[in-house]
Parts: sequence; structure tokens; C-alpha cells
Amino acid sequence: MGERQPDLETDEELEQLLGFLRDARGFDFTGYKRSSLGRRIRKRMADVDVATYADYRDRLEANADEFNALFNTILINVTSFFRDPDAWTFLQREVLPELLARNSADDEIRVWSAGCSSGEEAYSLAIMFAEALGLDETLDRVKIYGTDVDDEALRDARSGLYSAKSLAPLETELRDKYFEQSGARFAFRPDLRRRVIFGRHDITRDAPISRLDLLVCRNTLMYFNVEAQTQIVDRFHFALGEGGFLFLGKAEMLLNDAERFSVMSMRQRVFRRRPSEATAPYQAAPVKIRSGLSGELHSVARNRQLRDLILDSTPSAAVAVDSDGTVLLINSHARVQFGLTANDIGRPFQDLEISYRPVELRSLIEQATHERRTLRVNGAERRTGEEVQYYDILVQPLNGVDGMTAATNITFTDVTVTTQLKAEIKRVREDLETAYEELQSTNEELETTNEELQSSIEELETTNEELQSTNEELETTNEELQSGNEELETMNEEMRVRTEELDEARTFLEAVLTSIAAGVVVLDQGLKVKSWNRGAVDLWGLRPDEVIDQPFFGLDFGLPTEKLREIIQNCVDSGRRGDPLPVPSVNRLGRAITCLVQCSPFDAHNGGVVLLMEEGRANGPG
Repeated sequence: MGERQPDLETDEELEQLLGFLRDARGFDFTGYKRSSLGRRIRKRMADVDVATYADYRDRLEANADEFNALFNTILINVTSFFRDPDAWTFLQREVLPELLARNSADDEIRVWSAGCSSGEEAYSLAIMFAEALGLDETLDRVKIYGTDVDDEALRDARSGLYSAKSLAPLETELRDKYFEQSGARFAFRPDLRRRVIFGRHDITRDAPISRLDLLVCRNTLMYFNVEAQTQIVDRFHFALGEGGFLFLGKAEMLLNDAERFSVMSMRQRVFRRRPSEATAPYQAAPVKIRSGLSGELHSVARNRQLRDLILDSTPSAAVAVDSDGTVLLINSHARVQFGLTANDIGRPFQDLEISYRPVELRSLIEQATHERRTLRVNGAERRTGEEVQYYDILVQPLNGVDGMTAATNITFTDVTVTTQLKAEIKRVREDLETAYEELQSTNEELETTNEELQSSIEELETTNEELQSTNEELETTNEELQSGNEELETMNEEMRVRTEELDEARTFLEAVLTSIAAGVVVLDQGLKVKSWNRGAVDLWGLRPDEVIDQPFFGLDFGLPTEKLREIIQNCVDSGRRGDPLPVPSVNRLGRAITCLVQCSPFDAHNGGVVLLMEEGRANGPG
């Protein structure tokens, strides 16, 4: 038991560190697989040269920037446009037509990219729908939510700016159609950008986005343990409408959930939500404001004037949006700080820049309405040229007389001075702490300098020996290459000599055969013609290219070859030269002759024969 105590202490320290991350920054990693989570945390600890979890917690408390480095290590933000093209092709050709067919032309199409990282997946979905429906219909009907727990990745996603390397997977036509060059990077087209809503969302804790037609969550579930995965799938089942599609990553599947999801393509990890009568674990989407309440709010002009005066007297900027996403109210502070006017009242909130900058408010409004609670965003950064402002944003759902959410009030409290002052105090404190640590470590660094120098000298000596050894090996290799080159040159010369000898032999044999006046025909083992000399051409009138590789007994010329079958067979069987056989024939001129045919064995071809043909005396008048 004593030998395992250090491991138990390490596990306990890891859990304490995870609790600290949850309490300090709101990142709850308790549902993640401990093996991969511990491995990534230890990797970051090794990068900053920290040995124990307790020491690393002290470093996090002393250096707030270390949180971002740790979260970037834990949250592996690997994504690209149309990642895994085969899966996207299946989505476009098989899923999208069915999704569009089950919705009428006026129905809103709701899509959620959970774990969207820096936004490539969400924008890929927008491009896919725009190509399928056309840009105008996509702007009217499609709403895409992109969520993640990594605020830094979400900032990149909201900017919609990508490098040329990031857009490499896109065809040139799509890149030019949906992106505009902005300096060294490319910006996603603004009109389609307004249909994509980004927001921070923890799929293990936060209520899901509901009434979805398509939910994309690729290569995210695999980082969670079984219990967390079960809870997440429950949320996904609630989020999807009946017949809605769930698109997972290659390393994820739903093997034990056949009652709630049917498999559309196991290879591409696409599933369809089955119809279910089970009670949903969350409340339904908010009901739209009723006409009676709207009439009550706008019926008395005096009440409206008083309301506007009260709103303008508040110290914070405020904007109110109804349940349809239409701007109801804008107070004077909001008009001044965000460049809004009274003409913006009645416009869709999504058309205003304030809806997505400094933070994505549309998803927060929907979340606050859905969960019926007030949400707060602290220290949201807004840049206007070189000026930077910070706001605390309060998203507060407003209930009507029937208890249903009628509108949402959004207030912006300018905390720029306070935030900057806190940041300055924090920097000063960190500088002092750093200076103190540097003073403490100076002596230790001086003491280790000599050891490091000595170690460097030893390493240089070792490197020198390795270089000398490598040089000797290179010299040996060079000698072997030279020797191999000489052998190749010798072999090349031998091959050249042999080729010349073969050419001479072939020329000699051709000259011999040509000089023989008689016809010489060589037959191979299968009694096919292999050689047909000039004498045979003059005697029978057939050219070599007409007879070579043809069966001898199948040739039609003046010599009755069937009469030679017996002597040829005897020659093959006995292996001895036969006597000349006179055969009545007709030469190439049509004159009857007696042809003397003598058959000799051709041992070199294992059963072939050589036929010598000479013209005898005339057989009769020609």
C-alpha cells in the first residue's frame, strides 16, 4: 500500500487543480477523461518546468496569462474548412436534400456547430447551405449557432478573418465568392456572416440550443468520459427536432442509443433522431410576445414618454429586443456610445453591429430567454480604431403579464477606466512578484552556471568525436561508391564488347543464309517458321514477314508440305539427317519443278528442324 501512496496523492492533487480551474475561471473539466486530461496538463507543466500539481496551481495564481496557455493545451483546437471532405460530400448529397424536403419553404432552418473552435466549421455550414439554397434564401431562412468554451478561439471565429493557408481546402471559386481579401487575410462576406451566431457554451453544463434541424459536434465527445458523454447525448437528443440530424466525428459513434437515434451512415457518423414521447429534460423555446401585451405596452403615449425619460436617465447604455429579434428601445447612452439612432428601432437586432460586437449577443439572448435567467458578461472588449473600451454586459429577460418572456433588456456598463486600472495594478503586482522571484533565483543561476558550462564543454567534445566518426564513415562510403562505380564501368565495357560480338555473329549468320542459293527454312519445336532465307524467297515467292511464326503445314505455296510431314517427323524422332526427297512442286513463276528437300535436326532448339530445298530437273513442260 505504501508504494501506491504517491499515485493516490497525485490523483488527489489533480482533482484539486481541476476544482481550482472551475472556481477561478469557470472551466469545468471534471467530465473529461482523466488519462488524456492529466497528460495534457503535465505537458504544459513540463513546458514551464513545474514538477507537481500543487506548484503549478501556485504558478496559475501568480501568473494569470498561464491560464490561456493551459486552456490552449487542453482544448485541442484542430479544425479546417470542410474537414474530412468525404463526410461533407455525404452531408451535401444525402442529408441536405432530406433536411430541406421535410421543411416548408417558409420554415426556419436551425443549425448548431458545438465545439466550433475558431469558426471554420460554422462558416463551412453557411457556405454549404448558400450553395444548396442560394444566398437570398439562406439569408432569410438559415440560422447557424457556433459555440465553444474557448473564448480565445471564439474571438477568432467572430472576426471571420483567415489566412490564405487556412482557405487552401476551398476551391478558388468558393473562396472568391464567400471571402474578401483584407490585407494579408481574407474576411467572410458580411451579409452571410450575420446568419452565424457565436457564443460561449459548455456542452456539459449549459442548456442546449433547441429545435435544431442539424447538430454538428465533431471530434469533441471523444475527450469526455462515459458519464459526461451520456449527459451530452441527452442534451443533443433534446436539442434536435424529430427527424433532425446529428453529425459526429470519425472517432465517435452512438452504438448504444438505437432507441433514440437511427443510423444514416455509420461510416460518415451521421445519425437521425427518432420520434420520441419521452419528457424533455429542458423547457421549450420561449413563446413570442402576445399581441395583447404589445398593445398594452404601446397604448398610452404618456407612459411611453415617461419610460423613455427613465431609460435615458439611467447611467448605462440600454437596448431592448422583443422575442422576434426586433429592436424595441434604445436609450440615449446607447445611441451615443454605439452610433445608433431612433431609426434603428423596429429593425432586426441581428442587422446592428452591436449584436455581435463586442460580444455575440444573439446567442446570449436566446440562452437567457431559454433558461429564464439573467446572464452577465464582464470586461467585454470593444475596439473603435485605436481606442479600446470595456463593458460589463447584462442580458435580462423580461416577463409579460402571462409569465412568458416578452422581451430582453441589454445594458452596457462602461468599465474601461476600472478595467484598465485593474490591469495596471495587476501588471505592477506581477512585475514586483517577478522581480522578487528573479532576485531569489539569481544566486541559484550563478551557482549552476559553472555546471552548465562544464556540461556544455563535455557536450562539445562528444559532438566533436561524433563528427570525426561521421567524417570517417563518409570517407569509407565515398571509397565504396568509387569502387562500385569502377565495377559498373567494367561491366558496361564487357556488355558493350558482348553486344558487338553478338552483332557480328548475327551479321555473319545472316550473310551465310543469304549467300546460300538453295532455300533454307528453319522450323521450331512447334513446326512454326523461324527463318526463311533469300533462296526460299526466290524459290517460292513468299517474303519472310509473310511466313515467320506461321505454322509450316498451314502455308499455301508451290510446295505440297503434307508430303514432308513424315520425313520431318522421322528427323525429329531419330535426330539424324534424312535423305533428299524429290517432291513435285510449282515455283514462284508457276513452273512445275521437282524440289529436292532434305531435313536435318536443329538440336539447339530442342526438336526443331532445318529444311534445305533445291530445284531439281523439270517435271514437265511449263
